[in-house]
Amino acid sequence: MPLAAVGDALTWLGRQGARAVAASIFVGIAIPPLASFARPAFTVALLVMLWLAFLRVEPHAIRVRFTRPALLVAGVAWILIAVPLLFGAAVMALKPWLGEEVTFGLVLNIIAPPVFSTPVFVALMGLEPALALAAVIACAAVTPLTASAFAALFIGAALPLTPLALGVRLAAMLGGTALAATLVRRIAGRDWIAAQRERIDGLQVIALFVFGLAAMDGVTAHLVDRPLLGAGIVALGFAMTVALMLVTTLIFCRAGRPDALALGIASAGRNMGLMIAAAGGAVPDLAWLYFALAQIPIYLLPLMFKPLARA
Repeated sequence: MPLAAVGDALTWLGRQGARAVAASIFVGIAIPPLASFARPAFTVALLVMLWLAFLRVEPHAIRVRFTRPALLVAGVAWILIAVPLLFGAAVMALKPWLGEEVTFGLVLNIIAPPVFSTPVFVALMGLEPALALAAVIACAAVTPLTASAFAALFIGAALPLTPLALGVRLAAMLGGTALAATLVRRIAGRDWIAAQRERIDGLQVIALFVFGLAAMDGVTAHLVDRPLLGAGIVALGFAMTVALMLVTTLIFCRAGRPDALALGIASAGRNMGLMIAAAGGAVPDLAWLYFALAQIPIYLLPLMFKPLARA
């Protein structure tokens, strides 16, 4: 296929991102062998997503946000400190009803940073992604510290590795992909990267699609064997995601609807996959099931809340 045709295909895919991203979840559930085939690519897809997210960062737009940091600092503090404290306390209070494994999954969810596709989700809603980009970068810098601390507080001995090792792995994954993106930007040049923006979005959609497929491995069997459990976990994932989205948007509504929605997306769509990858994939079965099914509301965020961005 000619390179021009590949570029056009990626551009088109980037423009259709919200639908393509949502479709990956349902394809993975509907075609279990495809999800199993994609499972070994789980960590690779995650790292590619991180790299593309850092590559897409527009330095000038980010610098503007960092020169007026009040909203950004407040957003990061809410996402990485207030939410884990408040929602973590609620989850631990419900542990007798939720069970050990589901609680483990919920805790990994709420202590995780925003998904690195957050700027893509925000852009797909027709909003300026600069604040989302800045929040993702700032959260990435802080996450190895906050996630390891809250993991020790809420999970403790249930972690398959020490909180310090978790923090080190997170720092290596985030720092390595950021460095790789910086090198590509230096070599290719700012103008060339800017010209490839929609193609980068297309590549991001492909990475998200593979990641979504891989996340669905084993989910269909659980849904067939224990449909009520699966339905309950889907409902729990939707409740958590929508609650985080709405509460965050309301808290930051005075900053204006676009910025409040951007922070809402950042808070609701959390990168539990990063936490699982940093833990070497060693999580309980129901924690993985929660992670997989929680991708459904996260991937549907742009479609669910796009009307609010247009209102």
